[in-house]
Amino acid sequence: MRPDLKLVAVDVDGTFVRSDYTYDVPRFRRILARMEAAGCRFVVASGNQYYQLRDLFPGCAEKLAFVAENGALVKDREELVFAASIPRQTVDFVIDVCREYPEVKNVLCGLHSAYCQRGTVSQAFFDLTHIYYHRLQWVDDFKAVEDQILKFAPTVPEEKTWDYYHLFRRRLAGRVEPTTSGHGSIDLIVPGCHKASGLKRLVERWGISPEQCAAFGDGGNDIEMLNYCGYSYAMENAPQNVKDAAKYTCPSNEEDGVLVTLEKLFPDER
Repeated sequence: MRPDLKLVAVDVDGTFVRSDYTYDVPRFRRILARMEAAGCRFVVASGNQYYQLRDLFPGCAEKLAFVAENGALVKDREELVFAASIPRQTVDFVIDVCREYPEVKNVLCGLHSAYCQRGTVSQAFFDLTHIYYHRLQWVDDFKAVEDQILKFAPTVPEEKTWDYYHLFRRRLAGRVEPTTSGHGSIDLIVPGCHKASGLKRLVERWGISPEQCAAFGDGGNDIEMLNYCGYSYAMENAPQNVKDAAKYTCPSNEEDGVLVTLEKLFPDER
């Protein structure tokens, strides 16, 4: 029996899309229509850039809500609900700390674009980053960027992910907080600004409760929203700490686990 859901939030990488970055578009659109008929909103909750997430849902992005950049940007359809703004002094401090570690490949994430600094990363890294940040520019100096800064997205050697996570937590305490899904990717975000805080903004805006929300995720940066929502699903491919944070486990992203589960929650009753 379907619970009284009013919001379903899904992570993207490792959760909603397969490893080749595809998903069953016709199947999703059928489910979305049934969700709309039931008065339930679909929220894309990801560390990725809003412009990339929007492009992932052609033809229906205007019906969705987005918690992008790990909660630093929240949009309800086309309306901006929230955008973080890291103070300039903090931005410069974080840039200086990251520059002390040449193996850290940093990305500066702004409201209007993301940025890579020439001379610090390769063209290959830029091209890979462009997959997740569809608005991405080269700049000569991060400190010269004139944009509202939402977060930083440094990439570190995968085997050192947790070393850098703890280093950033210690050195940047009180300024920004690290969050990670592992695999060398770390986001440095405004303290208290994460996927759950983004969902809370939508919950309050729509006059619903966390108990009426469901979330799907596979990474450490999903744990807050899994804890926040009344119904929480960890992907079968998720690490144990994420499964421990969720109430349920669903099939892996390669098996279209989100869509399989949503079909049970919103069955075709024709």
